[in-house]
Amino acid sequence: MRAFTTLNGRVVPLDRANVDTDAIIPKQFLKSIKRAGFGPNLFDEWRYLDHGEPGMDPATRQPNPEFVLNFPRYKGASVLLAHDNFGCGSSREHAPWALEDYGIRAIIAPSYADIFYNNCFKNGILPIVLDAAVVDRLFRECEASEGYRLNVDLDKQTVTTPGGEVLAFEVDGGRKHRLLNGLDDIGLTLLQADKIKAYEERRKQEAPWLFA
Repeated sequence: MRAFTTLNGRVVPLDRANVDTDAIIPKQFLKSIKRAGFGPNLFDEWRYLDHGEPGMDPATRQPNPEFVLNFPRYKGASVLLAHDNFGCGSSREHAPWALEDYGIRAIIAPSYADIFYNNCFKNGILPIVLDAAVVDRLFRECEASEGYRLNVDLDKQTVTTPGGEVLAFEVDGGRKHRLLNGLDDIGLTLLQADKIKAYEERRKQEAPWLFA
């Protein structure tokens, strides 16, 4: 998993509340368990005018000119602005996979669905919670200023606007440590590799029949 320390990223505003995981990555794309390759199908049913299926070449699709990800001014965005209850619905981990594969490294919203929120930290994405009134103001600033960028500092737990305003956010210490160091569940387990090996060697002596 990629570590997250600081990010100065272009912002894309998704002006919708209660965005569920089926909207983030529709069900027909869940056939693969590889974490890569889902970016072209992020928000597929909103992003394209035609119906998408696995294996389709994105270059042959019909982009929806009214969907925000297709606006040239937001190309290359790495910070997503959203409204309440982002990531609700099913618990599919493909949702943060698709966001990360597209290039989204941080999300700012007033609230998230719990499972989606946890899955973000396990996949290199920082989900930031800010007050709804503050998020609404960021939407207005972003829409009024082309090329709008925010600076995110996980260690300091701050978001800094182009005007220099510093917005503090809270994050659990354990999740912060994992994200700063790029540790997913497997990475955390491998930190204990020496202890695991020592335990296995001890068990071979205590119960050799288990290893026959």
